[in-house]
Amino acid sequence: MCSWSANLWREKLKLIIFFYDKTFSCVNAKYYSQSKVLFNKTDVNLKNWQEKLDRTMQVLPNFITTEEEKFLIEEIDPYMRRLRYEQSHWDDAIHNYRETEKNKWNERNIKILNRIQDKAFPKDMSKISLVHVLDLAPEGWIKPHVDSIRFCGEIIAGLSLLTDSVMRLKMVDNETLYKDFLLSRRSLYIMSGTARYNYNHEILKNEESFFEGQHIPKDRRISVICRCQPQHNT
Repeated sequence: MCSWSANLWREKLKLIIFFYDKTFSCVNAKYYSQSKVLFNKTDVNLKNWQEKLDRTMQVLPNFITTEEEKFLIEEIDPYMRRLRYEQSHWDDAIHNYRETEKNKWNERNIKILNRIQDKAFPKDMSKISLVHVLDLAPEGWIKPHVDSIRFCGEIIAGLSLLTDSVMRLKMVDNETLYKDFLLSRRSLYIMSGTARYNYNHEILKNEESFFEGQHIPKDRRISVICRCQPQHNT
């Protein structure tokens, strides 16, 4: 009787472990498919990955002047300071941040945004009218992620305000291949194609913020991000 009971419990335990593993695997697969989007995976040639990355990740230093930065901050800051810094983003990609989507700007700043869009997007490309404003606290950081194709299309353009920072692009499925980019204050980055779809991007924590061996202190960082429409919305 005791032996039969032990065997019964052993079989029940096997079933529990089987269904747990199956459920856990499904959840992980669902999460992975949503957060790590791959595009043209066969396009990634390991021999010249850095060349392809450099072609699709541009950083333009001093894209705006100190005066233009001041104009943008004067419009953004009063609203942002009314918001609390959040510890974690809905997709767990951003820590210690606050954000908003803004579609109304004063005339002076509209000219700056138009200049960003003219530089980053082809004329016939449909742009998202809402501009994403992300305010990262001095101790905040952005974890490696690929932006969802549900919310933006092939090109993402971000203006970096208030501080220098380091953005790391790390190849999806091969994290040994990565490159760091210095996003200096008032610079514009334009991420497209291979860089946008095949690389996780992140903003390094202050204690990890090094570029070419030099520590790049990161203070409060505001990024003004323009995007094009997702392909399924065009």
